[in-house]
Amino acid sequence: MSDETNVVLDFERKIVEIEDRIKTVTALAKDSDVNIDKELNRLQLKLERQIKLSYANLTPWQRVQIARHPKRPQCLDYVKSLIDDFVPLCGDRLFADDPTMIGGIGRYHGISVVVIGQEKGVDLETRVKYNFGMAKPEGYRKAQRLMNMAEKFNMPVICFVDTDGAYPGIESEARGQAEAIAASIQKCLQLHVPIVSVIIGMGGSGGAIAIATANRILMMENSIYSVISPEGCASILWRSAEKAKDAAEALRLTAQDLKRFGVIDEIIAEPVGGAHRDTVAAIEKVDATIYRHLQELMSLSGDELKKQRNDKILEMGHHIELENTKG
Repeated sequence: MSDETNVVLDFERKIVEIEDRIKTVTALAKDSDVNIDKELNRLQLKLERQIKLSYANLTPWQRVQIARHPKRPQCLDYVKSLIDDFVPLCGDRLFADDPTMIGGIGRYHGISVVVIGQEKGVDLETRVKYNFGMAKPEGYRKAQRLMNMAEKFNMPVICFVDTDGAYPGIESEARGQAEAIAASIQKCLQLHVPIVSVIIGMGGSGGAIAIATANRILMMENSIYSVISPEGCASILWRSAEKAKDAAEALRLTAQDLKRFGVIDEIIAEPVGGAHRDTVAAIEKVDATIYRHLQELMSLSGDELKKQRNDKILEMGHHIELENTKG
């Protein structure tokens, strides 16, 4: 993993200072016979307290920063950890394959499933390969093809959402980006199999909704889900991306806000300090939550699953309207 992942967020600087102190003390001890156990214990307790303090009352903008952290586990991390015998499937059978949209079949706790998700990459090379997590029309058409396969073979669908939005390039618009996203949403609403979607980082615009129109929409504690990025919103409303912090407040893009609005079903708690500090524990929490919801959904008939999903989406506007009335 490259140095690009050594990101220090503004509000984490005190945490990093303590971590650096621990590394220094440990290094010095290797060259001497001094017993450092007492000092290390003191520093470790101080570090734990600082992490809890720094993450106790995060602002929306701070959650945006955490959601974008390059060390957060990404789609392929979840696939490698949770899906056995994963077989990637490529191409939309119309134009080309889009590597951004990960898709394939495998076994999840012994259950045959279809997996779909967006991969962003962890360094410059992989980010270019995966187009920074922004799928093109062929990516969404590949997702539709895999959903059709899930329907045909009665396999649940698990989606990992992590994108700033669909790719807005000229070639994407020429190949029908808007239609591809709309068709993907429509396909989600038509399926008679369970769909569980997890927003693991960035849930941006229609690019996210295209695979997040599910029976269960789960959201990691420090992920975000919004119609537009804070910078994009600020550029439109204030004519300046420097107002991104204000936009993050106004957009109500945090998991906590969206749970209150009825847009998502459950917030998945992250390890103290965020998923980027303990990826193994974060993936385990996501695993337990997906499995619980999938077990509940698999007890329903195909018609019940389709109706529940459609009713859920239609009800969202009602919840938001009620919340706005209260506000």
